[in-house]
Amino acid sequence: MDNSSGVGVIDKAALVLDALEAGPTTLAQLVAATSLARPTVHRLALALVHHRLVSRDMQGRFVLGSRLVELASAAGEDRLIAAAGPVLLQLRDSTGESAQIFRRQGDSRVCVASAERPIGLRDTIPVGTQLTMKAGSAAQVLLAWEDHERLLEGLASARFTPTVLAGVRRRGWGQSLGEREPGVASVSAPVRGPSGRVIAAVSISGPIERLTRQPGRLHAEIVCNASRILTDALRKTSD
Repeated sequence: MDNSSGVGVIDKAALVLDALEAGPTTLAQLVAATSLARPTVHRLALALVHHRLVSRDMQGRFVLGSRLVELASAAGEDRLIAAAGPVLLQLRDSTGESAQIFRRQGDSRVCVASAERPIGLRDTIPVGTQLTMKAGSAAQVLLAWEDHERLLEGLASARFTPTVLAGVRRRGWGQSLGEREPGVASVSAPVRGPSGRVIAAVSISGPIERLTRQPGRLHAEIVCNASRILTDALRKTSD
């Protein structure tokens, strides 16, 4: 499929932004992802930084910039959050556990939508909460489909192993038992953007005593169904 608009510099800038959708990216990774010449990628990336469409993280890697968030907010087009409400409510009511959506933001993951269990013992994660990318099933899902270099970076000091991430890719979902917080279990599945990249993780979490030591056996199917609904919603809005 030819995605060319006929305006070369815009098409190349779009390739750079598309490559950053998956998270922090080095110049070498941008060159590999876009198949553009290194000087071209460097020049475009710095121009996008100037306009705040791209930024740099603490390690000097390129990330999507704050101007994109401002534009999306102004247009009211955060489609994932718009679609999330009813999906999370259904997921919460079907499982009896708190439900969340996480996006990766640099070296953390951020809760961008949630539906809390109304009563009883629960894992409360308010919208805006930043959590580690080194533990938890949502972190596993957000990392599992990254390229080799990002996988190696993400696995450094992580509570999970390469074998765990291989299982996430094979099954299409992740689970954790006390990784992020003692006594808490979770199940997560990937939400993909229109390009097919994993852009978020949908999760449920709660006490191990309710979710058991095999939470995926209980809830993976319904969490994966929620991820498919959200992925389909994002695909439809891009058509």
